[in-house]
Amino acid sequence: MNTVKSTSEILAFKILNRNVNNVWINWAIEMLMAGFDSENLLYLAGENEQTNQFELQKIADRALNELKLDYSDREIVIENYICYLLDEAILEKRSYESVLKNLKDLCIELDYESSLYDFYSLYYAQDDLKYSTHQWYWENANRENINQIIKDYFYKRKASCT
Repeated sequence: MNTVKSTSEILAFKILNRNVNNVWINWAIEMLMAGFDSENLLYLAGENEQTNQFELQKIADRALNELKLDYSDREIVIENYICYLLDEAILEKRSYESVLKNLKDLCIELDYESSLYDFYSLYYAQDDLKYSTHQWYWENANRENINQIIKDYFYKRKASCT
């Protein structure tokens, strides 16, 4: 049985030490609906983000362990998360702009990780073009073509995902 697609996001949140919030809770519900069964997954699905964060972290950790989800390879987890977000944009479940912002923020959080730097550059090229006719982040990008450049880059980058 395969996990739900958002598992990539949850594993990335885990290694990035993000708070357990409604994204985690919704993931737990999706996992239960997909047929996964574990005591702590059930607990997590029944919680809310107002619960003590330390307790939520313990429940989430135990759920991940019960499900035997491997997040030991940081590079693979981050790559899977990037691919998940690209897929979300391509399938129109999230906007290209919101995914680009998430990946730009992740690039900064990971100390300008080279695998994310193009997203950083595209984000700021698009942002500059909202207020100006010039930008210095992406060669030949302008107001008329920036959205297509972003879309094309997402498809190209997604093609390298496994």
